[in-house]
Amino acid sequence: MGNSPGGQSAAPHVAAGLGSILPSGVVAAELFAYPDGLTAHPAEEHLIANSVEKRRRDFIGARHCAREALRELGEAPVAIGKGERGMPLFPRGIVGSLTHCDGYRAAALAHSLRFRSVGIDAEPHGPLPDGVLDSVSLAAEREWLTTTSSDLHLDRLLFCAKEATYKAWFPLTLRWLGFEDAHITFEIDSATSDSGAGTFHAELLIPGTTKDGGAPLVSFDGRWRIADGLIMTAIAHG
Repeated sequence: MGNSPGGQSAAPHVAAGLGSILPSGVVAAELFAYPDGLTAHPAEEHLIANSVEKRRRDFIGARHCAREALRELGEAPVAIGKGERGMPLFPRGIVGSLTHCDGYRAAALAHSLRFRSVGIDAEPHGPLPDGVLDSVSLAAEREWLTTTSSDLHLDRLLFCAKEATYKAWFPLTLRWLGFEDAHITFEIDSATSDSGAGTFHAELLIPGTTKDGGAPLVSFDGRWRIADGLIMTAIAHG
């Protein structure tokens, strides 16, 4: 793979864990460890000049992954700006999404001729902090949680799916989508104490008018995976 802007090799894994829940045509790149010497792209440094170190590393790592994904798509590994509400600004003709959590940074990109939007999210596989669930879920979702027997932290999975839904929604609408504005339902393919996989369906509860006049958004379908202490969710909307 390529070099970091600082000149040292910092190639992430391409199409590893995240790639397993994305369809053909969407390229994923991941960093499970932060490479020594990885620095910001010179054209992005001003966006994080005053940020704390953790924020800098998350920003730099995720965008480094995005440039690796651009290379895999046959595109130039250019700087990636920041738009409204922090939306990453990918090159013309490219759609994608970034995510990061402790020990993990990733990007998933595709050509816009094949997909309208992409949304990904990653979270540590642990319970949500006390008091958070009620503010990020609908009553029907909480009922599902209480009636589903699993060793997995499904409350955090729900949050992760909501985040991926927002990331798939916002670039197409440029409008806020609250936690209460999408109803998520899940199918579980398999699960043990520390792994599982399946699909999810996000029913949108507000009008999905898009900024480009395309077909209104009604719902998204995605996949999820839990393994090695990490929850991943992904939507590739065609």
